[in-house]
Amino acid sequence: MFYAQTYASVLFIMLYGGVTILSVMACLYLLLRRGNAFASDVTSPMRLRRWAAVFFAVSAFGHMWWLPYSFLDSWNTNSLYCVVAVFLDGVFLVPTVMATMLCMLQDRRRPLWPVALFVLPFVVCMAAYPFCRFDEVVLSFRVCFLFEVVVFAAYMVYSIRQYGRWLHDNYADLEHKEVWQSFVVVSVLMLVLAIYGSGSSSLTFEYIVQLNDVLISGFLLWRVETLQQLDDVAPEEPEPDEAPEETSSAPFTLPPNIGPLLQLKCENTQLYLQHGLTLYQVADAVGTNRYYLSQYFSRQGMTYNSYINGLRIRHFINLYNQAVASHRRVTAQQLAAESGFRSYSTFGIAFKQTMGTTVTAWMRNEKL
Repeated sequence: MFYAQTYASVLFIMLYGGVTILSVMACLYLLLRRGNAFASDVTSPMRLRRWAAVFFAVSAFGHMWWLPYSFLDSWNTNSLYCVVAVFLDGVFLVPTVMATMLCMLQDRRRPLWPVALFVLPFVVCMAAYPFCRFDEVVLSFRVCFLFEVVVFAAYMVYSIRQYGRWLHDNYADLEHKEVWQSFVVVSVLMLVLAIYGSGSSSLTFEYIVQLNDVLISGFLLWRVETLQQLDDVAPEEPEPDEAPEETSSAPFTLPPNIGPLLQLKCENTQLYLQHGLTLYQVADAVGTNRYYLSQYFSRQGMTYNSYINGLRIRHFINLYNQAVASHRRVTAQQLAAESGFRSYSTFGIAFKQTMGTTVTAWMRNEKL
């Protein structure tokens, strides 16, 4: 029994040290390396890269301030050191996690100072420690953790949904921009914080926490590496002449020539085949601004993304019919690339949304 416990302790020490080193290496990698090692064609948002580095640094320091508790205090949850360590996590680790997740959303530069408000409950609980029973302080910390997890998770879900709509309203190519990864990050991190807030004093629980740290580190690094920097993010304040003022006596009306101009400048010139085409670029080509063009698509019951992809799908169909008529062997991947799609997976999703069937099924039916 003694040898089994010693062996388990040695394994945990190795895992604990390995996770700490992993956090330090991830921090240094994000700070010192300019490009991406895993996705060399992607330019990551520098703000997200720096906050992710801060997260890894705080995570490494967190392992250090939990070190005496983990190895010298035998997971004694009734110790003052345990309370101090939880307080440090609440003041440093939790806000850093929240700031990192907010930096994944690029529809606007969200201020991070409200995150500091999540620190206040932990400060109040710690200040009340000398005047309360120990179990009351521990319970207060756990309630703070779980409450903040629920509130922030709800806010992130709302913000990510807004971000997804903004992407479809402004970008034709959504490679490296889709939001499902952000939902996964939020789910994993919130689950870990919830588990952490529930607390436990067993060695098995400590193993789970360390393995979760490894999972989070790997997934966060992958997300930073694959999230494309949006160089033409909309400014925080609209341009003075971009959005017209609405009055009760003069209802807002769109310029009547936007539709014909889109036909002339975007469709006839096949501008839609350009990779990375944004709403701003199309508006500039048409000779209007983003507000009018966005409102035009909205009143047509579509998004900018669906408009451009619809044109590309029509182009794909024309290319396919020409190839069939000339008895030329082509692949769907080749025609998708010629139709302006960067990736075949994106093309497949767009095709099904537009045509109501998969490209394979459509091509099979066309041959009948």
